Amino acid sequence: MGVEQLSEEERADALDALDEWDFDEARDAITRTFTFADFSEAFAFMTRVALLAEKADHHPEWTNVWNRVDILLTTHEASGLSARDVAMAEAIDLLVD
Repeated sequence: MGVEQLSEEERADALDALDEWDFDEARDAITRTFTFADFSEAFAFMTRVALLAEKADHHPEWTNVWNRVDILLTTHEASGLSARDVAMAEAIDLLVD
């Protein structure tokens, strides 16, 4: 059985719980921008996220420009937001909170 997309109610509940994340309606995804003191801190953060992603076998779409890291989470297999994205966002938040 494949990964299922969140229902509208599940999506609303998840977004309420993920205060710092924004919903990208066009991609049925969640996004967040992280800003650090410099490139080294941003890259160290990306390394920690990469380790989480490998362990979960769920990889973000992201970009890095100097001290900023933009992350987008969606599940291609589900054609949109899934519980895997929510769990990854929660794990990422623990790295910075």
